[in-house]
Amino acid sequence: MRVSYDTMLQEFKRVLTKKGFQEDRAEAAAAIFAQNSLAGVYSHGLNRFPKVVEYLEKGGIDPDIKATCELQLGAYERWNGHRGFGPLNARQAMERACELSKQYGIGMVALANNNHWMRGGSYGFQAADAGCIGICWSNTKPNMPAWGGEDQRIGNNPLAFAIPRSNGQHVVIDCAMSQFSYGKIEDYRLKGLQLPVPGGYDTGGQITRDPGEIYKTKRVLPMGFWKGSGISIALDMIASVLTAGNAVHTIGTFEDEIGLSQMMIAIDPSKANTEEQTDAIVDGILAYIKASKPIDEARPVLFPGEPEWQTMEEHRKNGIPVIEEKWNKVLAM
Repeated sequence: MRVSYDTMLQEFKRVLTKKGFQEDRAEAAAAIFAQNSLAGVYSHGLNRFPKVVEYLEKGGIDPDIKATCELQLGAYERWNGHRGFGPLNARQAMERACELSKQYGIGMVALANNNHWMRGGSYGFQAADAGCIGICWSNTKPNMPAWGGEDQRIGNNPLAFAIPRSNGQHVVIDCAMSQFSYGKIEDYRLKGLQLPVPGGYDTGGQITRDPGEIYKTKRVLPMGFWKGSGISIALDMIASVLTAGNAVHTIGTFEDEIGLSQMMIAIDPSKANTEEQTDAIVDGILAYIKASKPIDEARPVLFPGEPEWQTMEEHRKNGIPVIEEKWNKVLAM
């Protein structure tokens, strides 16, 4: 089953308006979810939407709350999300980081006490659309064992990088510190597919590609094993220090994944380069990489963000594939 982007956007907006959002904020929030599904990130689009509605219904999210600035130190500002709607607070924070970068060359907003931002790549694309290099990350609740440990003590703390291109086909990488995010694992589980590579441990303590087994144990693998574990810890420390907000172990004491610490960094390359210079550098690197001899001739080497561009083009043409159970749940709201 496929649904057009505009139909999905309007249904999300309808539901969010019913749940208390002002119309302009409902449309902005709906666009974030619909764009995630358009890009093929269903785990943070349609598949996550019902869960967010549950939070709204039980009062875990106040749709009217907006993030506010609490400390200004030139290019670095500290903001408080007041546990409002995570994606809109994150978008506001990245918008401010981009504004600061236009003034100082670099801008950084440390956003404390925010709720789940859905997909970090959204704010990477946002920065790139503003002509900025974007770097952003969030901590999470404890949902991954530290390397060598068995119980969950660190977060899969998603991290995104974005590099702008004047043609709009930005280079964007968005990844959790786990080999697969829980949303991606759920997506594979719902589709009845095996993961392409091992992503966690089964109930017997063995590494597995079975998303159902990983879903039971909640023991996901850090990407790069000890390297992903170490980077996760560092990201949590930096975000917690700069926001003066909650670290992973504190978030784990809350009932839900709320009160997160997030970082938004924007760098304006036009302060030092012309647009043509930046394009030439980025395009030269991409051309060299894409000239790689592929392992499989039917699958050329792609740059980060290119699969999303291809997916968006296909989905705009043919509609967004949906899991009927999830879509019908939204229609019934």
